[in-house]
Amino acid sequence: MTDLSAAEHPGRPGRWTTALRVAGDLLLVLVCWGTGLAVLGFELEEARGVRAEEWLVVDALLGVVAVPLLFLRRRWPVAVAVALVAASLLSVAVGFASVVAVFSVAVRRRWPAAVAVAAGAAVTGVAQAVLWPDPTVTWWVLAIALVGVLLPVLAWGMYVRSRRELAASWREQAVRARAEQELRAEQARAVERSRIAREMHDVLAHRISLVSMHAGALEVRLEGSADPEVVASAATIRRSAHAALEDLRDILGVLRQDDAPAEVPRPQPTLADVPGLVAEVVALGAPVDLDVRLADPGEVPEALGRTAFRVVQEGLTNVRKHASGHRAQVRVEGRRGRFLEVSVVDRPSGEGATPVLAGAAPASGFGLVGLAERVELVGGRLRAGRLGAGFEVSARLPWPR
Repeated sequence: MTDLSAAEHPGRPGRWTTALRVAGDLLLVLVCWGTGLAVLGFELEEARGVRAEEWLVVDALLGVVAVPLLFLRRRWPVAVAVALVAASLLSVAVGFASVVAVFSVAVRRRWPAAVAVAAGAAVTGVAQAVLWPDPTVTWWVLAIALVGVLLPVLAWGMYVRSRRELAASWREQAVRARAEQELRAEQARAVERSRIAREMHDVLAHRISLVSMHAGALEVRLEGSADPEVVASAATIRRSAHAALEDLRDILGVLRQDDAPAEVPRPQPTLADVPGLVAEVVALGAPVDLDVRLADPGEVPEALGRTAFRVVQEGLTNVRKHASGHRAQVRVEGRRGRFLEVSVVDRPSGEGATPVLAGAAPASGFGLVGLAERVELVGGRLRAGRLGAGFEVSARLPWPR
């Protein structure tokens, strides 16, 4: 990195930032003018005869013209510094501005350029002392003074540059981390959508196959002994179901075409499997209370039950990972035509969990992202957050009539 101008002020500066920058530059130019003219006035009073008074007027005019180049030091720091250092050979009034330009190069360019410009400023100062010797100050004393001024300025500028580079790298790392976090979250959503699509493929393929099979059986059974229109309707149902099954396999079957080995199809979990899930967690040593407040759990649609099961599964997984020693409360309630509400709440408990549960699995941080995607796809709303000294994962799922 050779130029920090973009890293110092990422993006377009605001109106107030620009105004403050211009005001600061104007103040700096006025200070450099005042300092240069003060040094020039001292030379006129104390070192009369070193240079002709007419040349001192030229010196002052050169300072008035050259010092405003500091307004351009951010865009062209090396060019401005070279111009001011060269002008300082003929003009004492430009001396302080050339020191500021050296600092600007040290801040905005790599150290070789900064050292070269500082060395040029020191050589120019000594050359000026040789061209117009001052009887009150020898050239070698002036050289030591110049080195004593330029070295701290150079070191300070390099320090400021290193701090700005560090801050720029922190900002870059923060932006990259945010982008990576968003990418991982999007990948987690994509994985969850793929999993849901696979479940849909398995379930719908099974259902449509049953429709096709029963329609075919009805067609064979009624053939020759019932109204021909009924037989034709049964045949149409069978053909439509078969065509729908083929379309479904063509569209969603591509999800099976990955590098992972094909899994053996297995029944998808439903709300009826929640007690078994809770029993497995309890057997591992985690205290869990299950409270199902449904008149008939069998009335819950399978798709809704699968989502409810995943909410309970993710909630208990988080308890095992992050809240060993807490007691979990699983509650399922609701009614048809309203909502199915599922919640997993953990609170501190005096009953210690099995030590192996603490940190049993690393936290990916994206289980809740995928769960939120699943809940949203069924029109529900997921809540996950602190609840007192514990944590709550709850979902409200629409339950159609």
